[in-house]
Amino acid sequence: MTSSTDHSPTEGGDTAQRPTAQLSTARALFRLLPFARPALPRLALGTVSALVASLLALSIPLVLEALVSGPISSGDRLQLVWGALAVLGLGLLEAAMVWARRWLVMYPSTTLEYTMRTTFYSRLQRLPVAFHDRWQSGQLLSRMMQDLGTIRRWFAFGLVLLVVNVVTIAVGSALLFRWHWMLGVVFLVTSLPLWYAGYRFERTYGALTRLSQDQAGDLATSVEESVHGIRVLKAFGRGGHALRKFTRQAETLRATELGKARAVGWIWFWLVLLPDIAFALCLGVGILLTQWGQLQVSELIAFFAMATVLRWPMESIGFLFSFLLDARTATDRLYEVFDEENTIVDPPSPRSIERPRGALVFEGVHFRYQDAVDSERDLLDGVDLVLEPGETMALVGLTGSGKTTLTTLPARLYDVTAGRVTLDGIDVRDLTLHELRTHVGMAFEDATLFSQTVRDNVLLGREDLLPGSPEAEAVLREALAVAQAGFVDDLPDGVDTVIGEEGLSLSGGQRQRLALARAVAARPSVLVLDDPLSALDVDTEALVEDALREVLAETTALVVAHRPSTVALADRVALLHDGRIAAVGTHSELLRTSADYRHVISSLAEERDRDRERKVTL
Repeated sequence: MTSSTDHSPTEGGDTAQRPTAQLSTARALFRLLPFARPALPRLALGTVSALVASLLALSIPLVLEALVSGPISSGDRLQLVWGALAVLGLGLLEAAMVWARRWLVMYPSTTLEYTMRTTFYSRLQRLPVAFHDRWQSGQLLSRMMQDLGTIRRWFAFGLVLLVVNVVTIAVGSALLFRWHWMLGVVFLVTSLPLWYAGYRFERTYGALTRLSQDQAGDLATSVEESVHGIRVLKAFGRGGHALRKFTRQAETLRATELGKARAVGWIWFWLVLLPDIAFALCLGVGILLTQWGQLQVSELIAFFAMATVLRWPMESIGFLFSFLLDARTATDRLYEVFDEENTIVDPPSPRSIERPRGALVFEGVHFRYQDAVDSERDLLDGVDLVLEPGETMALVGLTGSGKTTLTTLPARLYDVTAGRVTLDGIDVRDLTLHELRTHVGMAFEDATLFSQTVRDNVLLGREDLLPGSPEAEAVLREALAVAQAGFVDDLPDGVDTVIGEEGLSLSGGQRQRLALARAVAARPSVLVLDDPLSALDVDTEALVEDALREVLAETTALVVAHRPSTVALADRVALLHDGRIAAVGTHSELLRTSADYRHVISSLAEERDRDRERKVTL
């Protein structure tokens, strides 16, 4: 996570505060301006190029009028050749302007997408764990890839053509009156129903677009969960069940997409039908005007040539309008993440620890999750606990007592709801996140590794080391030795082996040992371990514990214990019961004085025996 103060890339008063769904389409898309501003000059030039191309196309009917009334009527072949060359030249210039438009807009639009994607990813990194608890990964992935791609295509293509085609329709419609006002009126009046069709289309298509993109996110979540859980599905023979669930979701998305297609088909029906009706009526009126001597044949030909040029811009309005709504919906979904409040940020006036000692203190700590019912008591209900520098404290308690939650507070994965956690006498909320997470290292029971080399995974927390340097190699080897992770040398490329996604190519015990090595390599002043040895066999666990004793001799450690052997690592033991620290002392003291502790330890012993029996069976 970055240590910089969190800011949403929005500007301008209430626009950055109001929910995007309540904004008009124009104001919702205007929120993209901070990202688009560097690209605006070239986008503007691209729009100008496209507009020039469109105006060149509108000028061709005027040349045709001159050709029909001049050289074609008089039979002057030289003038006819020059007229044909003029039409050819206008066509070539139009093609050149179209090429220039594409050349001008492609680079800034892809740069805009890159900037938005990196900003979005940075935002995801800064948002607290509580945010990620609520959001499905597939929804975030669909926003990162699908929605940002839609916005990029809108800027590069949809926005430019919408502006150009609207201007083309306005200019072309005005030119229709050049030949006879009655033709212009018939053409425009016949086109008026398009406005009503567009209004109906916006209401229907906008809702369907949002529904479709949300359903696509749900579908992506299902795919991700199935891929990550493929071993479980196969082990329990539930592949068919997963397929049926996926099929239902895919069918729901298909039905929504068909609804979108019907809405687009309806608007296209009117966009095609009404211009044809306008052409037929104008042809009839034009013939009458010609018979009455109020219109020349050359003018009638030029009128229909102009109307033909206008047909594509008019027909494209429906497509561009649906594209506009797609982009607006993508923007809504994007800013649902940007508008999320980040409560875990750097303090305005941060303090610093110059000489870390590792004194960790919980003072009257309360904590409850955001979705907890108000009537429920806090999960942590006034925890008071002091860890002296260099002390190893084992934390024990029954399942659901809040042990894992307590371990997330020193590094501010979550913030306390009351009380405070101090490190060397300083409230952890008064330190920058970067400094705090330099002093506090963590290893979790559920070891998460990345699709990188073993070296990169273990040295993840040591950005101060130069890759490949002797110091980096020494730290790497020491951490692997403590975690008894010598198996890495037997991998195809040793420590340079790229492990599979989330480390699933390794066994559970191997993943845990690498995660432990990563925590040890960070060399924090406080090490928080949430039962990081649960997947190890008895012999390996004993070797790791022996090595850890040496490491923890100079490091303050808070170790969540799910086994009696883990308790043996500790100088003292804290019993967590009903959200409070019920007792603190050595293992022997608590066995002698606390019935609750004896009950917890017996429960841990029974669990250990079950684990051993299971491993022997396997």
